[in-house]
Formats: sequence, structure tokens, C-alpha cells
Amino acid sequence: MMIRGFEELFEAYLNAQKAQANPRRLEMLERDVSGTVRMFKEVLWPVFRSFEGFELEHEFTSPTGVKMYVDALYIPYGFAFECEGFSVHAETITRERFNFEKSRVRTMLLSGYVYVPFTWDELDKKGQQCRSCLHELLGKYKDTHSMRADLSIYEREVIRYALSLRRPVGTLDLCECLGKKKDFVYRVIDSLISKGLLQSINSRTKRYRTYTVVNNGSDYIR
Repeated sequence: MMIRGFEELFEAYLNAQKAQANPRRLEMLERDVSGTVRMFKEVLWPVFRSFEGFELEHEFTSPTGVKMYVDALYIPYGFAFECEGFSVHAETITRERFNFEKSRVRTMLLSGYVYVPFTWDELDKKGQQCRSCLHELLGKYKDTHSMRADLSIYEREVIRYALSLRRPVGTLDLCECLGKKKDFVYRVIDSLISKGLLQSINSRTKRYRTYTVVNNGSDYIR
């Protein structure tokens, strides 16, 4: 049996991500992703040995409604990974872009994400140091997030997304967030309600019902 190399595995994963993406995210995925490939090859793949739980060019929204993206989100822990090249992010950056980047990082924080950037030079020259840092970060989160094992990736993302909106979340919101159809979303919602982490409000009919995170739901994403 032929063992596929990393490049072939990543290409298959990227194509699968494109097949599930909305038009705007698809546009992002079809741009130059060489930095993301390098980050996975040097750090993320050696540590995780899997693409499970990752979403490329993850989309999130600022409080003012601006769509933003991060190279790769590890959904179970909310780690927002990014590869930064010096010429793009520092040497030639405009004042407007610089301000936008800081706003984007703050929005990630408000969404409950942990921003984990690597530079191209670090990936090129200090791969082992980057991997060691990630191992240490994972160790801390595994020690303090054992309760998360009770929830699926999709359940955790529903909680995270609902909290980031800072308003009751509807079924259509969650369909867009998870990239799934209503039947699937309803199953995730029902599971969270049965676990006492989600509560329905303001409607007797399931079609128009909205939901809010209750009890210790926020503990599952921090």
C-alpha cells in the first residue's frame, strides 16, 4: 500500500474544505495558501498528526458586522493559527491595514479564540521551537479543559458562536456557522439542551426559536 506524503494529504484536505465553503470563504481558500501549508507541515501536522478539528480560512464577524478570516482554526480549543510573513505584515503594511489587523486580533479574543501566530522565518529556521511551544500550550489546555471531552466539536462551536454574537442565536445562524443543514443543527441543539447548556427562548415553534447559552456553558470554550 502506498503511503501518501504530506503534500498529497494536505491537497485532499484543502479540496474538502473548498467543497464545504461559502463563496467568500472559497475565494479566500483559492488565494495563495503557501504560508498555511508551511505552518501545517512544520508545526501543526507533526503535533496533531491529523487535520480533524481544523478549519482553513475560518470566518468570524466583528461587532460592526465586518467579515474577518484567520488561516486555520482548531475548533476544539479555539486556537486561531496564522502564518505571518514579514513583508506582508510589517515591512510594507499601511496604517489602515495595521489598524485593521489589531481590530481583527481583538475580535478573535471577543469570539473566545486564542491567537497563535507564527512567522515565516520561525517556521523556516525554528520549527522545533515552534512545535515545543505548541506542545506546551496543548498540555495546559488539556489539563484545564477535561470537561470539553463531554461535547462534540460541533457542540463546542455552537457555544462559542452563540457567545460571540452576544444575542440569542437562531437556527439559520447555526446553519451558517457549522456549514450544515437544519436537521443536523437541530440534533446538535437538542443535545446541548439535554446537557443543560443551551436554552430555547421567545417562540413555541421550533422553526422560529432562538437560543441562549446558560449555566456553565462558557466554561467549555475557555
